[in-house]
Amino acid sequence: MRRKVRLGEGQTERVACASASAFRGLDTVTGEALGADALAGRVGWLTALVETMCMSVTGAHWNRPDLAQLASGRDLSGQRLPSHAWMALRMLGWAATVPAGLYVPDRVRRIAEEQAGRALRSAWWRTQITDAVLATWPTGPDADPMRRTGAEWEALRAACPDGQAVAASVLRARTRQSAAFQAAHDRLPADICELEAAPGGGRQVVLAAADKQLATLARCEEDPARYAVLTVRLPVRPDPRTRGDWHPVVIRFRLPPTIDHTAALHTPTLRLRAGRLRLDLAHTTAVPTTRRDGHARAVAFDYGLNTLLTGGSLTLTGGAQPTVHTNGQPVFFRPDGILAKADRLRVLAEQLWAKAAHLQSLTDGHAARGLRPDPLTAAKLAVLRTEHARVSKRRTRLNEQLAQAAAHFMVGHARAAKTSVIYLEDLRDMEARGKGRTLNTRLSQSVRGQIVAHTRHQAAKYGIAVVIVPARGTSRYCPRCLTAFRYCAAPDRTTPGWKWAVCPNTACGYSADRDVAAWQRIGARGLTHQHTTVLDRASGTYVIRRTVPELDRPVRHTTHPGPAIPDGPQQSAAVDRTKAGPTRNRPVPRQRRRVPAPPGTPAAAGPGGKRPAGRTPQPPTRRTQRRGRRQAPHTMSTPTRHQPRGARLGAGFHLHTHATPVTRHGRPGPQPRSLFHRDRAENPALPRKT
Repeated sequence: MRRKVRLGEGQTERVACASASAFRGLDTVTGEALGADALAGRVGWLTALVETMCMSVTGAHWNRPDLAQLASGRDLSGQRLPSHAWMALRMLGWAATVPAGLYVPDRVRRIAEEQAGRALRSAWWRTQITDAVLATWPTGPDADPMRRTGAEWEALRAACPDGQAVAASVLRARTRQSAAFQAAHDRLPADICELEAAPGGGRQVVLAAADKQLATLARCEEDPARYAVLTVRLPVRPDPRTRGDWHPVVIRFRLPPTIDHTAALHTPTLRLRAGRLRLDLAHTTAVPTTRRDGHARAVAFDYGLNTLLTGGSLTLTGGAQPTVHTNGQPVFFRPDGILAKADRLRVLAEQLWAKAAHLQSLTDGHAARGLRPDPLTAAKLAVLRTEHARVSKRRTRLNEQLAQAAAHFMVGHARAAKTSVIYLEDLRDMEARGKGRTLNTRLSQSVRGQIVAHTRHQAAKYGIAVVIVPARGTSRYCPRCLTAFRYCAAPDRTTPGWKWAVCPNTACGYSADRDVAAWQRIGARGLTHQHTTVLDRASGTYVIRRTVPELDRPVRHTTHPGPAIPDGPQQSAAVDRTKAGPTRNRPVPRQRRRVPAPPGTPAAAGPGGKRPAGRTPQPPTRRTQRRGRRQAPHTMSTPTRHQPRGARLGAGFHLHTHATPVTRHGRPGPQPRSLFHRDRAENPALPRKT
C-alpha cells in the first residue's frame, strides 16, 4: 500500500487522524476467532509491556543533563542524532530493557523507545519555560509572582526562548505551579525534574515506529473504500516466554466516513477505551495550498459569550492607499441551549465530586483510626465516581460537537463568500479570574482552542488559511473612524453596560453591537497586516504576532460585498420599479372587531359596548411541554429567540443552536427589470384571506 499521495500543481499534503473501532480479529496460527473482549485482552497485554519498558527509560533519564543532551541533537561524540526518537536513544545508549524472564520482539522494544524519546524531547520546552520563570522570580517583601510589573514581564519574556510568542497564560500556569511547590516545601524547585514526575507511557502502542515484521496495514480487497485490514503480532499471554507466544492477528475494521477513498493510510496507534480496541488512523490527502499573504477577500469572526461567533466578510482594495470595505452584514452563531446544557452538566459534576470527596474523607478517617471501611459507604463512593466519569464524558462529547459545529459554520461562510482566509482573534491570554463568579465560570468553560483546531482542519480541505490576529483594542475603537467607543446596555438604554457600542465622534455616529464592531476591526487588522504573518511551528497555525498602529485603517461600509470604487462614495444601483406583471396577492392583516366596541374603551361616540354572551375566558390550568426562558434553577439565561417548541431538556443538539444561514455572496451584477418581473413558478401567489 502506498504511503504518499500524488500532488498536482498548487497542492500540498494534509495529514489528519480519525478514530475507528475494532470488534473482532482472527489468530492466523490457531485459526481462532477473537471477539471484542479477547482482542482487547491481547492488546492490553501488549500495551502493558510497552508502558513498562517506556517508563523504565523515562524514569532513568528524567534529569536535567540527559534532557539537555537529547535536546542538543548531538551524541557524546558530537555526531548528529537522527530524527526518529528510538534511533536517537539507541545512539545515546538509552535502549529499553526487557523485563527478566520475558521474550519481547525487538520491534516492540523500538515502539517503547519511540514513545519514551518523544516524551523526553517534548519536556525540554517546558524545562526552558520553567527555568525562565525561576530565574526571574520576583523577590522582596511586597513581591507577588502572580502580579508582575511591566519590567518583570519584559525580563521574563527575554529569558524565555522566543518569549514574545509564548502566551501569558502559559507563563502564569508555570508560575502557579512553582508557587504551589514553594508553599508545600518552603523553597523553589531546582528545575522541572523536581517540579514534575517522570512522564508515563501514555497507555498506547505507536505502531508507526515498527516495520512490516510487526504490523502491516492495507485496504480490504472486497471493499477498499469502506474497510481496511491490520495484521499485527500480539502476545497470547500476559507474560510471553518464547517467540511462539506471539501470534499474528488479522483485524478487519470499518474506515471512518471522513477518510476519502484516495487517501493514503498509515499504520495506526492502538489504545483501549472502555474495554474496546480503538485505532487512531492517520491518513494523508491532497488539498489546495494555503497562502500566508496576498489575500484580497476575507471573513473575520469575534468570540462572545451568549453569541459564540459574530462575523462577516471584508474586501481589500488595491492601489497606493489600500482600503478595507465591508457590506456590514453580520452573521451569528448562537448555541445558547448548548451552553446552558454544558452549565447544567458542570453543576452536576461539581455536586458529584463534592459528595465523593466527603465520602472519601469519611473512609480515610475510619482507616486512620484502624477501623474497617463501611461497605455501604464504599459502594456509594464507587457509584459516585462512576457517575462523575459519565458526566465528564458527556461534557467532553458536547464540547467536541460544539467545536465542530462552530468550525463548520465559519468554513461554510468563508466558502460562500469566496474568501481565501479566516481571521480569528488571539484569546490565549484570557483567563477566568477577577471578573466575577458567573463570568469566570463561563469563560473557563469555553472551547476556543478546540474551535481553532477544528477550523484549521476543515479549512485546509479547501485551501483556506486560518490566521490568528492580536485581539487587543479590537472592541475598543470604532471601525469607521478609530475613535474610542462609549458603551451602554442597549441602543435604547443609556445606562452603563458593555453590550452596545456608540462612537462619540459626531461626524461618524456609528452605533452597533460590540461584537459586530469587533469582527470588522479583526478583519481589517488581518488584511492590512498580512505581510507580517508567520507560521507558528509549535501549533502549525498562521499568526500575526504584533501590529503597527500606523497600518490600522478605517473600514468603509459599502452596499455590496464586492470591491468598492476607490474614488467617491459607493452608490447603490438604481432599481427600475416599473410594473411589469400582476400585483401579488398579499395576506390582509387581521383587523380588530369594532362592533360592539371593546368594553371599557370609549368609542368615537358614546360609551363602550358590551361583551358577547358566554362565560368569561379562563387561563389554562394545565401547563404545556414548552419550557420557559430559564430551563433549570442553575442554568444561564437563554435569550427569547431560543424557544424550541416542545423541546425538553437535552432534546437534541441542533434544536438548541441558532446560526445565520449560509448564503452565496456573489459580485454585484445587473439588476432585474422589475422587482415583480419573476416567474410565477418561483414565487407563487399567497392565498387571499377571507
